[in-house]
Amino acid sequence: MSEKLNSMNTASESIVHSDENIIEVANLKTWFPIRNGLFSRVTGHVKAVDGVTFSIRKGETMGLVGESGCGKTTVGRTILRLVPKTAGEVLFDGRDVYALTPKELRDIRPRMQIIFQDPYSSLSPRMPVGEIIGEAVREHEIVPKEEFDDYITSVMQNCGLQAYHKDRYPHEFSGGQRQRICIARALALDPNFIVCDEPVSALDVSIQAQIINLLSDLQEKFNLAYLFISHDLSVVEHISNTIGVMYLGSLVESGDKESIFSHPCHPYTQALFSAIPVPDPTHKMQKIPLEGSIPSPANPPAGCKFHTRCRYCMDKCKKETPKTFEVEKNHYVVCHLYDDNKTVEDVDAIIKAKDDEISKLENISTAGI
Repeated sequence: MSEKLNSMNTASESIVHSDENIIEVANLKTWFPIRNGLFSRVTGHVKAVDGVTFSIRKGETMGLVGESGCGKTTVGRTILRLVPKTAGEVLFDGRDVYALTPKELRDIRPRMQIIFQDPYSSLSPRMPVGEIIGEAVREHEIVPKEEFDDYITSVMQNCGLQAYHKDRYPHEFSGGQRQRICIARALALDPNFIVCDEPVSALDVSIQAQIINLLSDLQEKFNLAYLFISHDLSVVEHISNTIGVMYLGSLVESGDKESIFSHPCHPYTQALFSAIPVPDPTHKMQKIPLEGSIPSPANPPAGCKFHTRCRYCMDKCKKETPKTFEVEKNHYVVCHLYDDNKTVEDVDAIIKAKDDEISKLENISTAGI
């Protein structure tokens, strides 16, 4: 990622495009109006996405993780102009997506695709599979008419489907097969970038691995870039090159996968990672509890949005919005713990001392009971 983008600077600054990147997002905001009263006046906004900045390299995958309702899906839909932005910039291969004319947007649409979360509701029950996959191919004239049938067969075979499946309807397929149809529908338009909106969350665990492996194989074969949206950290670790962690519409940590998984720095990231199941019955997991529930995006807390649930909350966290710090190369975190040029080791010592203090208080409380 380019340093300018990953620093998540707030933004009046414009994006400095890099030819390495397929997607570049700067200070993206997507707010939805709240209307009340007889005349439906706007009385507030739901800040679904509130100042998000990142980039995705060509042929690579960025995993976007966070709790339900944190704005992950809205980020993906806003990039594709399926949802209008409120502010910020989105570049696709160096072109401002929101500056395109309707004709230019139509021309670029095949190169930007999406795989939806639910394969059951995202396929028309009235169309055979061959027509579902080929409808947009015909509309955008991806291949000549005489090559259409062979092209659809080739796309289906790349996605693990057979030619005789063309005449069948979605209700005749299992959940995993339906998701393969959704992947084939996106792949058929010869895209460069695909938003994968929790593509395996509705599937059995035994099928999830097959779909993830299919996406990885297609990425290698066709040099695809993915924005992989998920709440399953194990899946994200398997498929991603870079990771962004979202909380209440904002990125709180981002960077290379190896750096974030080996040393999560933000308290929210640490809490998420502590909940990852470990397939070892002898391993004692030390989960970090998150008290309370995620605040409303219509009325986010002042200062650091996470301070209402953070065990390391300080006075400044309640008043001041934290800055972004590069704690390691290509590893960025938004947290007051790193104020005053503190190193990762300094913060680790502070966290350990705080955890020891909390443990003592809990032991005293338990003994008193």
